[in-house]
Amino acid sequence: MLSGITFGQFIPVESPLHRLDPRTKVICVLAAAAAVILVKNWYGFALMTVFTAAAMLLSGLPARILLSGLRSLRVILAITFLVQVLFTPGEVLLGAGVLKITREGLEAGCQIFLRLALLILVTSLLTLTTSPVNLTAGLESVLSPFKRIGAPTHELAMMMTIALRFVPTLLAEAETVMKAQQSRGAGFSAGGALGRARSLLPLFVPLFAGALRRAEELATAMEARCYRGGANRTRMRSLAPGPADFMAAGVSLAVLAAAVWLR
Repeated sequence: MLSGITFGQFIPVESPLHRLDPRTKVICVLAAAAAVILVKNWYGFALMTVFTAAAMLLSGLPARILLSGLRSLRVILAITFLVQVLFTPGEVLLGAGVLKITREGLEAGCQIFLRLALLILVTSLLTLTTSPVNLTAGLESVLSPFKRIGAPTHELAMMMTIALRFVPTLLAEAETVMKAQQSRGAGFSAGGALGRARSLLPLFVPLFAGALRRAEELATAMEARCYRGGANRTRMRSLAPGPADFMAAGVSLAVLAAAVWLR
């Protein structure tokens, strides 16, 4: 049930997207996410769909892995689509009682569905093509201007990276707990959507206990190695952008400008 979720995982392959500087990828994702949020018509959505599809091709990853984020959130996407379709006022195309499908609702539902799908795909590309170490370095470098106002940029970058890194670990642990409870007679697929959601409640206690245990073990390991983040730390490999990074950043910013212009 949960084994197909790849959000937060790093898939090492040889591709142009993997070779980009992590700072470039962070900037590109931020620009693409802003463009997806800003678009308001089908021309803008077409532009962002082409841009996202090109980035997916450059990642060199199989479509099964790239689309796994959409499959894992299909229920949320479907509910969001139906709410827009059934409760947006406008020209009625089909109705039954209080539920009415309107032309404006269909358009709004398709747009919100596409907007969420593009955001999921764009953000998934960042974690799928960037190792945790490089992602931490890139986030810290992008956030470094905030040091001037006293923001703990290194700690923030490390916390975000650890949170992303532990997503697949917690999902694997949830799968293990679920199989253990199924072997004892628990059922997770009966009773409709509400029954399945209620049956997942017994997973939360062991899952949260395991998450707290892993957090304590990680803190102990970092303290045992005298880890002190921030000042006076060096890296084995320094970040150095190349021509491909400037080209990727330029294309992303141009797409963002075009999305604003198409509004």
